[in-house]
Amino acid sequence: MLATERRKIILEKLQAEKRVIVQELSELFNVSDETIRRDIDRLSQEGLAVKEYGGATLNEKGPDLPFNVRKVHNPEAKKQIGEKIAELVNDGDSIIFDASTTAVFAARALKAKQRLTIITNSIEVLMELADKPDWKIISTGGEFAGDYLAFYGDGTAARLYELRADILIMSCKAFDPDEGIFESNYSFAQVKKAMIRSAKKKILAVDSSKIGKNAFVKIANTAAIDIIVTEEGIRG
Repeated sequence: MLATERRKIILEKLQAEKRVIVQELSELFNVSDETIRRDIDRLSQEGLAVKEYGGATLNEKGPDLPFNVRKVHNPEAKKQIGEKIAELVNDGDSIIFDASTTAVFAARALKAKQRLTIITNSIEVLMELADKPDWKIISTGGEFAGDYLAFYGDGTAARLYELRADILIMSCKAFDPDEGIFESNYSFAQVKKAMIRSAKKKILAVDSSKIGKNAFVKIANTAAIDIIVTEEGIRG
């Protein structure tokens, strides 16, 4: 197994369990403890993990994990959120999707709808909806971030400012009802601010693991959102 593949699995375990043990990982991968320590050192240098004696913990306030790691986290909750969002969308609506993993589940849940217009900076959402020829699908374009499978930057934000949509469906790194909506990446936070400005109805799709927390960059106050959808229900 390549080191990159091993580190991806370690990140998935950190995402799910919040903590990993060097000895357990060395047994899992059939490699030495020193090899695992090097993997943890690399993840720590990237800001994804916090080293501790005998293992590591997930850096909750660090940068976002790669998209392919995040998308396997809490899939049942994201599926439930997507199904609830589908109740809020009508045939013919125009929708902005952000580049979150939750947005992909929401896009999948909307496939029974007719004549939708989709605007997104997410490669994964574009791929998910490639089999909907009767929908109008618009990519924002911009600079490409491989770890996010998404476009970002001034060009992305400028394109969004030019467009208007009925609904925004977005998630976030963290959400505190008193403090607002947060992201860990400044550039993607600016893109989400443009999305909020460009949509009439703003839906925040967030699973319960993100509630009551904050992160590096504040996107907006809670009042900027019209509807909050969690796996537990719809609030608005």
